[in-house]
Amino acid sequence: MAADLRGAVLDRLKTIYPPAPAKTVPAPGRTSGSGEKQGKGDIVSGGLVSDIFIADGQVFFAITVPADKAALWENTRRQAAAEVEKLAGVNRVFASLTAEKKPAAAGTRPHEESRSGFAARPAHKRPAPKVPGQPAAVKQPLPGVRHIIAVASGKGGVGKSTIAVNLAAALQANGLKTGLLDADIYGPSLPRLTGLLKPQGEDIVHFHDKKLIPLQHYGLKLMSMGFLVEAEAPLVWRGPMVMAAVNQLLHDVLWAPLDILVVDMPPGTGDAQLTLAQKVPLAGAVIVSTPQELALSDARKGLAMFAKIHVPILGIIENMSCFIAPDTGQSYHIFGTPDALGRGGAEQEAARRNVPFLGALPLDPELGRTAERGVPLVISHKTHKLTQIYRRIAANIMRQLHLPLPAEGA
Repeated sequence: MAADLRGAVLDRLKTIYPPAPAKTVPAPGRTSGSGEKQGKGDIVSGGLVSDIFIADGQVFFAITVPADKAALWENTRRQAAAEVEKLAGVNRVFASLTAEKKPAAAGTRPHEESRSGFAARPAHKRPAPKVPGQPAAVKQPLPGVRHIIAVASGKGGVGKSTIAVNLAAALQANGLKTGLLDADIYGPSLPRLTGLLKPQGEDIVHFHDKKLIPLQHYGLKLMSMGFLVEAEAPLVWRGPMVMAAVNQLLHDVLWAPLDILVVDMPPGTGDAQLTLAQKVPLAGAVIVSTPQELALSDARKGLAMFAKIHVPILGIIENMSCFIAPDTGQSYHIFGTPDALGRGGAEQEAARRNVPFLGALPLDPELGRTAERGVPLVISHKTHKLTQIYRRIAANIMRQLHLPLPAEGA
């Protein structure tokens, strides 16, 4: 059934042609014109359609286009989506443009079916080098969103997603209209951390005027790929589709009005991070690390990446800084011994790099329990010690962004 639908999607996309050059009249019978002969040059035959993915009647695909021609291709993208939406069994279509070129390998058919059931990818070609003096891509602000910040880490397993959801809750508790975007396409964690798991065969995200309506829970606006596909559905996507999906979750969601949008980045320094930095004006990045050198070495890569793309560093958070014994109150530094000033590894790194140190979060079993229940600790335990730390971190970020702080005691 899925293979039949995938074939039908490809057939529909074969009726779509690149936009006609200026002063060129499209050939009769085409949805869009390219000035080429009838029957040649459609977007499928040209190797312009990236990974087609189908889940629960939802179709995802991206069209690769020249970076400087994205506006010209927007109408073609809409036409492609409209054609696919006509198919029986298709409930929704997510069609995006991506600027990475993926030409078909010589002697192969574009999108030949692989054994896994996914469309085979054309051979990769490195993008052309940037021409000196060429203007940088224009970053598009999100309408009605005042500030966008990224929460990132150089490696997985440091508690970044748990920190992102509690930081968003702390910003909301401090009086800001707050949204949270889970940008981890491969391993979204926001559904479980907020208790909003997608039931099999059911839609929990709805549309208005072709835009996704974010879920609202705990006073936050939330969006994640995990809200759109089932938890067990494997997203075997390459770079262009990942970048297209992140772009769509940014620009095709009704975020407004928000004071701040927190973006939980996937670990590492790959496609999602670059897409975010290139597509929207980031107000800053928060780096999460644990105290040990293994995590810090990767966190340095994240710091370097954001510096290279000119994104301000709002600060470093040290997670799992120590374990405080509940019976004696004694602190045990499991992941590294503090220096003579009592500073853990992440705080020392912040001092070396002259960036703000936002705070140290000790290990606490209650944090894990609340995460498993799908309720952020900041929401469920308003007077907890960790909640107070999160709210101080949120206040620090708000000061840096020149946002009004809550009244004392609020």
